Amino acid sequence: MPVLVHVPTPLRPYVDGRDVVPIEHGTVAEVLERMTHEYGKLKAHLFQEDGRLRSFVNVYLNDRDIRELDGEQTPAVDGDEISIVPSIAGGAASARTQLPQLTHDEILRYSRHLILPEVGPEGQRRLKAARVALIGAGGLGSPASLYLAAAGVGTLGLVDFDVVDMTNLQRQIVHGTGAVGTSKLDSADQRLKDLNPHVQVETFETRLTSGNALEILRDFDVVLDGSDNFPTRYLVNDACVMLGKPNAYGSIFRFEGQASVFYAGAGPCYRCLFREPPPPGLVPSCAEGGVLGVLPGIIGSIQALETMKLILGKGSTLIGRLILFDALTLTFRELKLRKDPQCPVCGEHPTVTELIDYEAFCGIGAAPAYEGPEVTATQLAEELQQNRELVLIDVREPHEWEICHIERATLIPLGQLPERLNQLDGHQEIVTHCHRGIRSMQALEILRAAGFSRVRSLAGGIDAWSTQVDPSVPRY
Repeated sequence: MPVLVHVPTPLRPYVDGRDVVPIEHGTVAEVLERMTHEYGKLKAHLFQEDGRLRSFVNVYLNDRDIRELDGEQTPAVDGDEISIVPSIAGGAASARTQLPQLTHDEILRYSRHLILPEVGPEGQRRLKAARVALIGAGGLGSPASLYLAAAGVGTLGLVDFDVVDMTNLQRQIVHGTGAVGTSKLDSADQRLKDLNPHVQVETFETRLTSGNALEILRDFDVVLDGSDNFPTRYLVNDACVMLGKPNAYGSIFRFEGQASVFYAGAGPCYRCLFREPPPPGLVPSCAEGGVLGVLPGIIGSIQALETMKLILGKGSTLIGRLILFDALTLTFRELKLRKDPQCPVCGEHPTVTELIDYEAFCGIGAAPAYEGPEVTATQLAEELQQNRELVLIDVREPHEWEICHIERATLIPLGQLPERLNQLDGHQEIVTHCHRGIRSMQALEILRAAGFSRVRSLAGGIDAWSTQVDPSVPRY
């Protein structure tokens, strides 16, 4: 009967996806040497060039940490079990002898977990010892935090700086109507502690930046990315690569979602998939394009599921795989991802070795192509009263026009604008507007490129008009 070597989830891609590998007995060192000889790609993840075991990898012989023993001399006989435990599961959660005990109340609360052989008491204790950071307490962070808290993940770190808005409630289920206008962190903290008082919630009411990301994320085992903008996505990815943390990724737009686990120690990172961000304004935000309320619940739940599997070391995670979900057709597609050896962050010769200015990297704050200024909602209201010749063009979609519109506006959807330029007078003064000011900037550039010189854009769009000028115009 051979020695059984238990392989953690992140390292399974290097042993043909196996969770247990039988190896001929010998000393612990000999068993590991035979294993890395059989699975050559595994060696670099376990040993340094000088042959010493990497500092972030623990090896257990049955229930004993071999750092307490001499791996060169300690025999592993037939029937023994060797467990490889990398640091991704984090501190106390990694070492069986240090796992916290469950109280009687927790045993009752988690009883449906405890009777699952794949979880059991030890798995539940791993969940209790784990620390998970959630970036954002919004659409994705809401369902993910609720399920992780309910499951008994011991410490949840929430990073957000926003307040609860009425428009959030259609999908951000951790918040309620009574929390509108209050801090999202305060709202989420109260709800999660009510759901499970055994869970510790650590809040970071700040924007995640290059200056604080490493400090905030350093002491967490898994990072769950629920952000809604490209600078934060690239920041989270790069910080996770530099800290050696797995990144449970999710994104949503309209009726479609994506999910994966990016972990440079065992597979590709986010930059291996998307080397560079799209130009600013090319991909609309959920505020501009909309999102089906239940969609973040589905994707956020997948993120929570992958996070729990990483902690438990069970199943096959989404490392090296990207899930694409279409809510309208209710279909899932899976794409295989490969690690890019030229990746600037996790490749063979990384060029990004410290956190950078991610807003500049994503082109945010760069000078726009046009030269003309924007106009505020209050300024536009005054000009519309004084200048009956002023042309106001609404570049939103027809279904948005049905929700609300400004009385003097003419609807020309952005996609139709190039074909309808002949309907406009190049000598008139024109103001473009959309929902919140992004598409109207694109419309402004189209008009200027066509020779229209007297063009401005309404800053903040019709949303600003509603809050600053005419509250009877519904917000959405």
